[in-house]
Amino acid sequence: MSEVLVVASKIKKLVKTQANMSTASNVMEALSKIVEREVAKAIENAKGEKRKTVMDRDFGR
Repeated sequence: MSEVLVVASKIKKLVKTQANMSTASNVMEALSKIVEREVAKAIENAKGEKRKTVMDRDFGR
């Protein structure tokens, strides 16, 4: 997937605020891949519980 799934300005602001650092341009693509992977896991968790709704509890298990 090549679509960016994160808000670049928010990520850049977070990094700048927390660490006073800059953010490389390829960070958004890397984060989007992480988001895509975690969403896929959450979908499988929801399916495993026979639900059609992904919930917060489906993440981080």
